Order: sequence, then C-alpha cells, then structure tokens
Amino acid sequence: MLINNYFEYHYIWHHSSKSLPLRYVFSAFWEGQEGSFILWSFWHVILGNLLIRSAKNWESTVMTVFTSVQIFLSSMILGVVIMDYKLGSNPFTLLLREHPQFQNNPLFSNPNYLEKLDGRGLNPLLQNYWMTIQPPTLFLGFASTLVPFAYAIAGLWKRDYQGWIKPVLPWTIFGVMILGIGILMGGAWAYEALSFGGFWAWDPVENASLVPWITFVGALHVMMVQKIRGNAAPTTFAMTIFTFVLVLYSSFLTRSGILGESSVHAFTDLGMYGHLLSYLVFFFGLGFVMFFINLKRFPKAEDDAFSSREFWMFIGTLVLALSAIHITIMTSKPVINLIFGTKMALDIGAQERFDIYHSFQIPVVIIITSMIAFAQFLKYKKSDGKAVMKKLTVASVLSLVVTGAIIYAFDYTNPYYILMLFTAIFAIFGNADYAIRILKGKINKAGSSIAHIGFALIMLGALLSTSKSIVISENNSTVDLASLGELKNNENILLYQNDTVQLHDYYVTFTGKRKEGVNIFYNVEYMKKVGDKFVTEFTLSPRIQLNPQMGNVAEPDTRHFWYKDIYTHVTYADLSMPEDTDPDKYGELATREMKVGESFFTSNFKYQLDSVYVNNKVALDSLNDSTRIEVVANFSITDKEGKTVKASPMYVIENMESGKIFTMPDELAETGVILSLNKIIPSENKYEISVREKNSVKKDFLVMKAIQFPMINILWIGCLFFMVGSIIAMINRMQANK
Repeated sequence: MLINNYFEYHYIWHHSSKSLPLRYVFSAFWEGQEGSFILWSFWHVILGNLLIRSAKNWESTVMTVFTSVQIFLSSMILGVVIMDYKLGSNPFTLLLREHPQFQNNPLFSNPNYLEKLDGRGLNPLLQNYWMTIQPPTLFLGFASTLVPFAYAIAGLWKRDYQGWIKPVLPWTIFGVMILGIGILMGGAWAYEALSFGGFWAWDPVENASLVPWITFVGALHVMMVQKIRGNAAPTTFAMTIFTFVLVLYSSFLTRSGILGESSVHAFTDLGMYGHLLSYLVFFFGLGFVMFFINLKRFPKAEDDAFSSREFWMFIGTLVLALSAIHITIMTSKPVINLIFGTKMALDIGAQERFDIYHSFQIPVVIIITSMIAFAQFLKYKKSDGKAVMKKLTVASVLSLVVTGAIIYAFDYTNPYYILMLFTAIFAIFGNADYAIRILKGKINKAGSSIAHIGFALIMLGALLSTSKSIVISENNSTVDLASLGELKNNENILLYQNDTVQLHDYYVTFTGKRKEGVNIFYNVEYMKKVGDKFVTEFTLSPRIQLNPQMGNVAEPDTRHFWYKDIYTHVTYADLSMPEDTDPDKYGELATREMKVGESFFTSNFKYQLDSVYVNNKVALDSLNDSTRIEVVANFSITDKEGKTVKASPMYVIENMESGKIFTMPDELAETGVILSLNKIIPSENKYEISVREKNSVKKDFLVMKAIQFPMINILWIGCLFFMVGSIIAMINRMQANK
C-alpha cells in the first residue's frame, strides 16, 4: 500500500506522499499508531516461533501468556464497532473519503479523484536513516520483555519458582541488550538529526523507553543471583513482571494522547484511551494477583552476608528500582494531574528538566558504577574483605591518577561530577582488571565485564560531553538578533555571505547555499589563521528541510574529531535562492510595529525610528479636523559598514471626514530601499512600518548556533562495548544451558 501510493486509504495518505524517497517508506509504515502496533505484533510472531522451539516443558503455560498479549495487540488494529464503542483502528479498511475530516470534501465527488490525490507526507523529523532502523530495534526490545514476563507468570502458575530461571536468562540478556541499543540509537538520532543540541533531553517519550530498561537490568541481575543460590526470590518475579507492565504503561502514556502537552514525540489520541488502559490494567492485575497468591509459598532464603556478591547485586537492584520510580513519577505528571486534579507544570524548560532529573540520577549513577567496579571481585555467599581490597588496588590507583588528570584538564569543581567521574573510571579499570587477571583474558567468559565497561564508558562520555559542552557561537555584530525572533545574542552568530568572523578557535565564512530536493544546505567554512593567511580546516553544511504542510525543520551538521565534536544548526536564514529572484525587483514586504527610538534589522540594514512629527503642528490625538495632516517619520538607515542615510516616509490624512488617507513612501534609489509609514496606533504610541529592499542590494546571511562537545566519542565507544559484551554474555549463557 505504501510502495504503490494507495492514497485512498487514510493511513497511507496521512504518512506518505509521492515525493517520499523509497528509503523512508518503512519510516512511514511505523510512524503512525496502527503501523507501530503491527510492528510490535510482528516481533512477537518472530520471538513466539523461536520460543515454541525452545520452551519444551514450559511451552503450554508460557505460550498461553504470550498469545494472550497477542490478542490484545491484535485488537488494537481490528477497527470494529461494538454498539457505540470502536475497538481498534484498522489501517486496511479506513478510506480517506470515509474519514470524518473529509466526508464533505468536493474532491471525492470526482470519480477520478485518485489521479489528483497526493499524500500528506512523512514528518520531516523522521526523514532520517536512523528512523528506518531505530524504531524496529526499540520495538524488538519492547517485544523481548514479554518472554521473561511469560516465564515468570508460568513459574507462578506451575509453582515452580526456580526452574524458569535457567531457560529465561538468555532471553533476558538479549532483551536488555536490544532494548538498550534501541534507546542508544534514539540518542544518536536525536544528536544527528534534531536541533535541540544533544543526545538526551529527558523527554517523556524518551523516559518511557528508559524506565523498563532500568528495571530489566535489575531483573537480570537478581535472576543471576537466584540461579547461583538456588533460592526463589520474590524480587526476581517482581522486577520481571514490572518490566513488562512498564512497557505497557509507556505505551499508554505515549499513545493515549495524555502526553500531548508535555512531549513533541507522543502519538495523538485515536480514541484508544480506554482500550490501552484495559490492556495495562489486565496484565498488571494478572501479575499482581499471581505474585501475591504465591507470596507465602516462596521458600525462606537465608540472609546474605554483607561481603557476598549477591548482597551487593540485590542492593544495586534496589537502587535501580528507585531510579525507575523517580523517573516514572516525574514523567507521569499528566496522569497525576488527571487523577488527583493537581496542576503540576508540564511545559518546564530544558534546564529545569535537567536539574530535576540530574539531582537524583547522578547519585544513582555514582552508586551503580561503584558497585559494578568491585562486585565482580566478590564471591557468592561470603568473601574475604582483605583479599578483595588487594585485588582492587591496581584499578583504584589507576582510577585516581586518571581522575586527577581529567579534573586538572577540564577544571572540575562540582563534587558530584568529580565523584561520578571517579566511579565511572573505577568501573572501567575494575572490570578490565577482572577480565584480564581473574578470567585470564577468556573473552567468552568476559561478556558481563565488557558490557559493564560499555555502561561505564557511556556514563563517562555523557558526563564529559554535557557538563563541559560550550556554545561557541556569539553575536558580535551591531545587529540585535532578538529582532529576528527569540534568538539569544550570546548563543548565535550572524554570518553575512563571504564575510569572515571569528568563532571560538576558528574563523568562519558563510560561502553560500545550495538546494537539493527539499533541502537547503548552508555551507560554512571553518578556517585557522596561519600567518597572514586563512587555511581551511573543514566545511559544515547544516540544512533546512522544507515542508509546507508540517513546517520547515532545521537539521544539524557535525564535524567529528577524536576528542570533540563541533555541532552546528541553522536558527534563522533566508530560504530564497539567488536563481529564483530578479535582481532589479524588490523583495518581500517586511512589516514592523515600533515606537520612537526603537530599531529593527534586515539582512542589509539597521532601521531606527528617530522621531515622528506632524507638518501642520496638529496634535495626533485630535485627528478629527478636515484639514490636511502630514505625519512624517524620520529614520536612520545604517548598513553593516556603518554608513548612514536618512529617510522620511509620510502618512497623509487628506480629509478625516471623508476618510481619505494615503501613504507616501520614501524610496532611496542609492540604497535600494522603499520605506513606508502605514498606520498610526495612538493607543499604544506605536507606528506600523513596512520596508522593501531591492534584490540586487540584498546580501545573503545566516544565523547559526554552534556547540562544542568534548570527548563525546567515549559515549559512542561505550555503546559498542555494551553491545559486544551483551552478545558474548548471551551466547555464553545459551551454551551453558545446553
């Protein structure tokens, strides 16, 4: 349907268009709710068939739970009406002409309307290669949480509290890996394609995918403890059940429309609020009831020794649970407002959002990275404290030395940042030391150590790149960028074409722009000064993707170095192309309301309203006379070289009784400007001004924001370590099961 442009179907019309490149057709498939539900179900089909082959004695109970979830997912796309209730939304039956929005559209009275029909198109933010691979990966991660959940319910159902752990461990490792990779891919997409300046924004939709991963990691670690000790742990069941329930809760948050005011990524409500809520409540109730029916039957476990590995793995799981609870509460503000009638603010600024989350989550990271640094050196049941301290000596000394060097190099003073810096480095060296000395370099046994190193590198890269990122663009021109919109002069730089200005350690020149399809690329040359000459270092081409229906979107361009990134995006620019304009004609009319003493800017000039006077001395507040009144506005027009000329447009009231009013623009041939005084607004003491500039004198310009992210490659390297370590651990666990 998508490939063949079947726009008679509402889903195809809403998410695709004739101009959409084929490589983004898959993005259009899962952009909407119905497509994403089909994708989710598809992964369940794949995992379910694999599970049937491997579940053996667990098949009947596990697959009963598994298929019950498929029933709910399938109901999401049934699209049938029962009494007055519509169950699901079916993309294969809803025709565009039958949609309530278009039922009276005269287009559909034409029997050949399909020949003229084109689709609405894909959201320009999603027209990026990451969006063809990230959603399938993320939804595979969501789907993978069902397998441990099904095994946990089956274990409670059969009252076999230990037997389910062995077959479920490889599935859990796989799920933690694939869901984590999906989240990290989302961060890479945000960094590469979005212009908010970073890889994470604590957006509610981002949080909704992160929280299940956090509890999934906790579930994995208590599963490993339970397998070694042979004692059933209520915590294992609880964390496994809550992981799947949190996936359903995240689906409810992002698809019910409840996050509409607090997230730009959430789906709109398709009338599935009650349907999604029943989905969540049913499986939360199933897990809750099964857990508490069996709670008194769990065998008593001995208390763990303080020096045991399982004690600290349990403590780590509790810390992860607290982290998940905090993020869930902060993300659930719209739900809390709805239930309790509170009015917690949803549209908080980016800095306030970061402060709220970081104040709690940074201590969590400090605790977790500390634990993964030393916990592997502990033995199960009981450890010799002195022996463990001795084994940690090398990692501790190296961590102190490296931490001290980084503190000196980056001038860290925040105690939380310093502590997080040390514990992340300690986790890296501790796990590397464990893999080399304890495991004797056996890669097939070092999966968890490598994955831990990856996690620590991600935390270290996130700390260095965000806490020491700097905005290197600053406006030093005479133009106040606030006149162009909500642009801060200390965060944006104005570049006239072919002018060279200093930008932090570089000199930059806006050399021109080019149009390729729906994209306009703005070429910015970065140079270093060698003697009296400028030597080009690199060129960046941030772009604006044109989309008349959904609005234009700025997409960044980044220069990657091994030790830093230079990240740039366009914040204001002229979208017209030189070849599309006649140099002898005047450009578009620009209109402003201003008071005496105020000024505004265009790409060429600064216009300042110096004074306004009336030729015949009649007061402006008594404009009821039949005599001719000439209101004159005196302007100073200054070009970017500082040369100033004067202009005096007039607003003429020929006869107030007859309503005869006209304007007399002032045309300055030498500057190519026509300036008009259009209206007087006595109540606000303002004047409406309009200006036209000849295309031949118009100089192209660009307003750009540039950010330097130091050491961000550490984060991306950590992603690779995490993925490789998880794969090794999964394979090792599967081989152990055989």
